[in-house]
Amino acid sequence: MRFLPRTRGGVLWRALLAGVVVIGFVAATTAVAGLLQVKQVVDDLNLTKALKNVSVQLPASGQPQTLLLIGADARYGQKGQVGNTDTMLLMRIDDTSSTINMLSIPRDLEVQLPIGAGGVMEDTKLNEAYAVGGPQLLLNTLKTQVFPGLHVNHIVVFSFAGFAKMVNAIGCVYADVDHRYYNNTAQTDYSSIDIQPGYQQLCGGTGANLGGPDTALAFVRFRHTDSDEIRNARQQDFIRWAKDEYGTSYLLDHESTLLTIFGKNSQTDGSLHTTAGLLNLFDLAINADGQELKTIQFPEAFGPCGGTAQTPCYVFATSAQAEANAYTEFMTPTTSVPSIGSVSAKSKHGKHAKSRSAVSAGLTADPGDGKSQSGLVGGVGMPVYYPTKIPSNYAYCFSMSGNCVEYPNPPSEYDNSYPRKYKINGPDNKPYAAYVFTLVPVSGGETDMATGEYFTVQGTTWQDPPLLAHPSAVEKVGGKTLDVYSQGGLISTVAWHTAHGVYWIENTLQNTIPNTQMVAMAASFTRDV
Repeated sequence: MRFLPRTRGGVLWRALLAGVVVIGFVAATTAVAGLLQVKQVVDDLNLTKALKNVSVQLPASGQPQTLLLIGADARYGQKGQVGNTDTMLLMRIDDTSSTINMLSIPRDLEVQLPIGAGGVMEDTKLNEAYAVGGPQLLLNTLKTQVFPGLHVNHIVVFSFAGFAKMVNAIGCVYADVDHRYYNNTAQTDYSSIDIQPGYQQLCGGTGANLGGPDTALAFVRFRHTDSDEIRNARQQDFIRWAKDEYGTSYLLDHESTLLTIFGKNSQTDGSLHTTAGLLNLFDLAINADGQELKTIQFPEAFGPCGGTAQTPCYVFATSAQAEANAYTEFMTPTTSVPSIGSVSAKSKHGKHAKSRSAVSAGLTADPGDGKSQSGLVGGVGMPVYYPTKIPSNYAYCFSMSGNCVEYPNPPSEYDNSYPRKYKINGPDNKPYAAYVFTLVPVSGGETDMATGEYFTVQGTTWQDPPLLAHPSAVEKVGGKTLDVYSQGGLISTVAWHTAHGVYWIENTLQNTIPNTQMVAMAASFTRDV
């Protein structure tokens, strides 16, 4: 395998709802216990054939397990043509760890596969392994060319249609969409998508629109104007939103429907089609239900592109050592939760939280653009607040100037997107007033959408959306009590409540804005009186 110097910061992760489904199912089913319950799961999984000729290693009872979760165009060995893999996610479940570890492998990672005449090995992308030789070739390639020493205990293959149906079955997922997603298949070779920015409920679609342009599937699969690593992060956020919104009790209440969908739209190794194999996994995962998700960074870098402008570049590891380090971290149980720096210990809505001054290094004063954005969403139905300080390398997107239009889309598709005022459809279809401002990196005085590093400023009259249900910490800064939400030590969200609404800063998909800047921006919220 070739290695290149690192060319972009951040690794990101690919995840699909299948991960939450697997953990939730095993925990919920074990909670109600009983061999008859486990037998029903076996019957549900037997709605499709087990994967054949797949070599997995079953651990002793109670020992940690590694799962390989695959999102693919079609099920292997079934009628119809098998497609490439869209998702390849390793999940590590260990009762001695405080986290469930996840490591996504880039679909565009360069490997050698037997695709030449007579099975000659040729350079190609990892996502083609499944189409060429099924899950076993994919597994062999991971073991020999990516992570030597990898031992997989179970394999789960989930179809695109199954993902869409599962999202519908759990009741859709509230997603914090970072920017305007639009593509018309008539203009490009990529799948259509049509989703506005802002916090909203994404479903799976129905009928001919199952997995359609305004659905969760379109959102997690989107890539054509950014990169594979950005899609990894987008999928990781989606799995986090789903996990935070739906706990074990919900899965238990809807167990029969969910397991039937899972059985019809997934394939697993043969051991999960037996009561003994399921019980082995169930006994381990029951203690993992309360663990946080921890994503391990794959050290990816990008090589030169070939062919047309739409041909994705190869992805490489930055070095053999960095690749080995990522795998070691994935296999190592987490014994402590990383600190999020200056943020104080968790407390309830500011009680006993420390007070401090905001650290504004790297921020620049920009009250004028914030005021302009606020004026454009006037009449939204709530007070509008904006930060007076933003990162010096970012700028607001404005529909009226077209500075965030993504070629070849027409500017008209971004009308009323930047900024956007809208209604969030809450529980029992109750509408809540909402607005969202989108900010994008600038390079050489021009906006740079290709980085995919958008972040948002948002507000709504819905005081307790699922996104803000479980703060990691609370801090008093600049006279404001801020709820802080972190992922692996990096702040993803900072929120501020008033009597009339809740306002928050949502970090980029990669959480690239430093913790101090996230807190300082939220502390600078002001209202144009």
